[in-house]
Amino acid sequence: MRRTQSASRAVWRLAASQHGVVSRAQLLAAGLNGPAIHRRLENGRLHRIHRGVYAVGRPQVDRYGRWLAAVLACGQQAALSHRSAAALWGLIEGDPEPVEISVPLHAHRKRPGLLIHRRSNLGNASLTRRAGIPVTSAPRTLVDLATQLSIRQLEAAVNEADRLDLISPDRLKAVLAKERGAAGGPKLRELLDSRIFALTDSELERRFLRLVRRANLTKPLTGAFVGDYRTDFYWPGLGLVVETDGLRYHRTPTQQAKDRQRDQAYVLAGLTPLRFTHAQVVREPDRVVSTLRAVVSRLSARNS
Repeated sequence: MRRTQSASRAVWRLAASQHGVVSRAQLLAAGLNGPAIHRRLENGRLHRIHRGVYAVGRPQVDRYGRWLAAVLACGQQAALSHRSAAALWGLIEGDPEPVEISVPLHAHRKRPGLLIHRRSNLGNASLTRRAGIPVTSAPRTLVDLATQLSIRQLEAAVNEADRLDLISPDRLKAVLAKERGAAGGPKLRELLDSRIFALTDSELERRFLRLVRRANLTKPLTGAFVGDYRTDFYWPGLGLVVETDGLRYHRTPTQQAKDRQRDQAYVLAGLTPLRFTHAQVVREPDRVVSTLRAVVSRLSARNS
């Protein structure tokens, strides 16, 4: 009896540290035998999630519990990967289904409800832990995402990785240089080398950068400070500053007054400020492009 109680306490402690889930191997290591595990399944103290993986105490687990249960179901060298890893890192929104797991090439596991990727390049440098869950590293996750996402979605994920201080674009380039055989490498490398790629805070700003390319402008600085103000886009050689106003901001009289003060400060600094609204960038891209071209032509002639 005392041994059983000790094993039960060990199981509860383990479950508390693992988002409410445990594996059969862990239950055996804690001191339970096969019949004891079976009894706990019958009386509702354990609830099967995958073969050999259980929720402890109650059947419901949060997404962290589901992610870890999926990893435990696929063996010791398994790790959360692809879209599931991206959700854990906070690079994409939502809770993608099915849960995606990467395992070594020699592992031939099949688990219903899981998407399993067998990998030949799943080394220790590609793996880490987050929230106690084995997961592919942020750089490896971005490389994997490049095989699944559109270029716009991938660009947003890279920006989010930088915003969260997970990895900078320059560091990501260095990682890619060492991993020439990765399937998503060429697409991600092309994005990072693109003339229009720059770190931005929103989808609106990323849309604007595509209009910059259409206007045949050089890539601007993003987030650079001019005086006391952080600019959206800045071309120092031209003396041009562009601000983009999103849907949720710049509507109130107070914010509009602040925008005018900002633009006046740019003029006093000898710069030319331009401001485009969300509607203009999204619905009138041709007009935005023609405006950029005209202003840049005038500034180039003045500076020549």
